[in-house]
Amino acid sequence: MKRTMVLILSLIMVMCIVLVGCSSNETDGTQEEYGDEPVHINVFAPQNAETDLATNSFSNLVEEKFNIEFDWQVTTYDGTSASEVRNIALSSGDYPELFLLIPWVDQFSQTDLLRYGRQGVVLPLNELIEQHAPNIKQVIDDHPYYESMITAPDGNIYGLPHLNECFHCSYGNKFWINTEWLETLDLEVPTTPEELRDVLTAFKTQDPNGNGIADEVPLSGSPSLIESSIIPYLMNGFIYDDSRTRLLLNGGSVEFAANKEEWREGLAYIHSLYEDGLIDQGAFSQNIEAHQQLGNNSEAQILGASTAMHPGMFVTNEEYSKHYDAIAPLKGPNSEYATYNFPSTPGGAFVLTNNASEEVQVAAIKLVDYMFSEEGRIRSFYGEKELSWREPIEGEVAIEENVEPIVAQIPLEDDENPRNDRWESLSQYYHSREFRDGLVQATDIYTGEGYERRLQEATHLYEGKEPAEVFPHWAVWIDPDVADELAMIQTNIQDYVEQNSIQFITGSKDLEKEWESYVQGFEQLNLNRYLEVMQEAYDNSQL
Repeated sequence: MKRTMVLILSLIMVMCIVLVGCSSNETDGTQEEYGDEPVHINVFAPQNAETDLATNSFSNLVEEKFNIEFDWQVTTYDGTSASEVRNIALSSGDYPELFLLIPWVDQFSQTDLLRYGRQGVVLPLNELIEQHAPNIKQVIDDHPYYESMITAPDGNIYGLPHLNECFHCSYGNKFWINTEWLETLDLEVPTTPEELRDVLTAFKTQDPNGNGIADEVPLSGSPSLIESSIIPYLMNGFIYDDSRTRLLLNGGSVEFAANKEEWREGLAYIHSLYEDGLIDQGAFSQNIEAHQQLGNNSEAQILGASTAMHPGMFVTNEEYSKHYDAIAPLKGPNSEYATYNFPSTPGGAFVLTNNASEEVQVAAIKLVDYMFSEEGRIRSFYGEKELSWREPIEGEVAIEENVEPIVAQIPLEDDENPRNDRWESLSQYYHSREFRDGLVQATDIYTGEGYERRLQEATHLYEGKEPAEVFPHWAVWIDPDVADELAMIQTNIQDYVEQNSIQFITGSKDLEKEWESYVQGFEQLNLNRYLEVMQEAYDNSQL
């Protein structure tokens, strides 16, 4: 009897196991993974004035889709404030389970990730990606630069930056010239440094705005934004200027540009323009607002040309803006380069901390993996279909005309409130060149609806004109043990280059008499050590 009872009980247990197994196979992945109760995630994120992440419809969508519930800790788009709040939280030990950040507001640097990774505060994502993130895996396989950006020297992935392949951002140091003035004065688009000098001289002396006053400013810029500095564009006809590190690659050897003879030649040329009154004195000191005041001058249009990523940086007057078009890199005595910068910033926008439980880790990686998918990146960035975006219709063309249109935005009505249906910049984890090229844009490039096409077309003038070797500062990792030392050296060198370049250009320093002293000054700034560390970082990135 006992043996019979045992057999019956065993049979019941097996049947229960089978039934449970069958039951869980019939449930969706969410229920199988998390059960009925939602996974609570404490998350830190920036939030602009037009967004409420707690009630945002994309937030609600992914909460339901992945059976999660967010507990938001938000900061503003003020980068200084956002960085301070994040660092205070980390230093106090009272930090969230998940950071979702925006690179141009604030994010973890590569050095931050290594430092906090070694301390165990930041979790490696390798296994989570391998097991739960097929979209991220595919992007890593297809984009070697992205793999370099995210993989630390110890092989771990401590955070995910955005991969936002903004084409026009890749060649940010553009030159925009008033083509209406060119037409008025019957001038050709300049293609060499000397032709540019002739055009700027005509702008200064031949009254192209026709008001009978010598009020024209031939060329201006601003040091407030790297892309608005006049030096890189003009220097690139003499030697490559990456506008950031001033490093060069020569057969894999890291070199420095700003102490070479070609750099001196470039400074001499820019100085000659300044000496002839062809460069605005404010170009080396004015902020963005002053730069725009010049471009928007209410009395008459007075600005002939400016360096900037796009015209909106220096002119917001719609009628004035239509007059500016980009020109290609100048063919100088030594080169015809365009400044290239990989458009994504290395570091960590998605970062999990050791406060995150296993189920939080899995839910979070699935969430970000969704934003790497076609469906997820459209919904997270553009919002709700038929409310904020729609399918393209016949006859519409994408921003890149030979590309199949993907999405058309639906603009806000004049009296419509912000829709709060998307994460926008918070979600740009995988905006590939192909994806961005599929945005529908108007064919009139001088309208707001065609502005992105205008930038796209302008950038084609620069595409591929960088040197065959460019120092990939976006893909190298600096060991935390030398990071503070390097940061100090790098800051001192960058300040020294900028200050002396301006002094040579404006004439407060004499290039003939003081160049050698300037070059020797790099010895005291530990230039050799800077090159040594950067060479090692570059070599490690090639392994």
